[in-house]
Amino acid sequence: MKLIGPFSQIIPLTGLPLKGALPDAQLTVIEDGGVVTHEGKILAVGDYNELRNQYSHALPVLIYGPAVLLPGFIDCHTHICFDGNRSRDYAMRIAGKTYLEIARAGGGIWDSVMKTRAASIETLRTNTAERANRHLQEGVTTIEVKSGYGLSINEEIRMLQAIRQAGELTKATLVPTCLAAHMMPKDYTGADYLEEVVAQLLPAIHCKRVDIFIEETAFSAAEALPYLLKAKELGFALTVHADQFSSGGSAIAIAAGALSADHLEASNENDITRLANADIVSVVLPGASLGLGMHYAPARKLLDAGACVAIASDWNPGSAPMGDLLLQAAVMSAAEKLSTAEVLAGLTVRAAKALDINNIGQLAEGFAADMQVYSTNDYRDLLYYQGKMKPSQVWKGGEKI
Repeated sequence: MKLIGPFSQIIPLTGLPLKGALPDAQLTVIEDGGVVTHEGKILAVGDYNELRNQYSHALPVLIYGPAVLLPGFIDCHTHICFDGNRSRDYAMRIAGKTYLEIARAGGGIWDSVMKTRAASIETLRTNTAERANRHLQEGVTTIEVKSGYGLSINEEIRMLQAIRQAGELTKATLVPTCLAAHMMPKDYTGADYLEEVVAQLLPAIHCKRVDIFIEETAFSAAEALPYLLKAKELGFALTVHADQFSSGGSAIAIAAGALSADHLEASNENDITRLANADIVSVVLPGASLGLGMHYAPARKLLDAGACVAIASDWNPGSAPMGDLLLQAAVMSAAEKLSTAEVLAGLTVRAAKALDINNIGQLAEGFAADMQVYSTNDYRDLLYYQGKMKPSQVWKGGEKI
């Protein structure tokens, strides 16, 4: 048992509604606080001196100087299992080439597919773990990781195996998602790729989540809904790449009962209303907007309408290669006018809802002791410095990383 503290401030992210706008006044701020952990979980959070008296037998872990304690961040949408990069794509994009022009020149998702297929499983495992460990050092303790650069039965299985093996090389929690429906494989010669995925791939994998990219360059809404419903029948939780370049995907995500609809840059007023009225998390991905040079998802409108909004990095080799979750969230918050409370909730408790994990994202009794410490005495500095301030300490399952 450990008593960790004292902290200048603890921001436990408890007691917040999961949907709708959040003024900063709703944040609980514990001054001169401490936290008691045992066997990877939090036993108590509160006034440091009171905890010291109550848990006098706990091993003290002293924190010196100004320090703000937060739950570990949760990145609920990444593609960090891949090989190679797409710097050529990026150079073409900032020079004015369109998405289709880049694809015709041999770039785009298919370029990453070919590079990932050519890599050994050892390389994919190492790449994934290295990116996860960088995220962990930056305070991200739980990371969703998608497949989707295999795009065949065997290659998707291999990617998911690499993700699972990478989980043994990092203390971060990796949450695998099968994105075999990332795009139609260019080398597919069968009659129905999605049917083949349902019949052959999904029964053979051990992850519990399925995703699909609904877009003109990927899969149509008419193709996506039956695929998602079949995956749901097989016991998979669902998430959807929706409304990135055109509207329509979020409606399918809602109809299928998905946990989240992700991207949403093209969501219109009707989409926003539907998302706000549904039990679904709207996951916005500022990294993709920065990488593609396009507008952000309408996070402010979504929150004001009453939606649950989480923020994720979309870390991938094409549209979001930076992978800095806090920086991206901070920059988007200035553009979209998101409060500090909305950003922090979007990186913690609301992101946990997108992954359907109920014991992370808050500093409260019974929750995982996934925590991060910033060397400041004011939690507002995190967004003020626009992501440049990084945690001085990260704790995963009660152990200091």
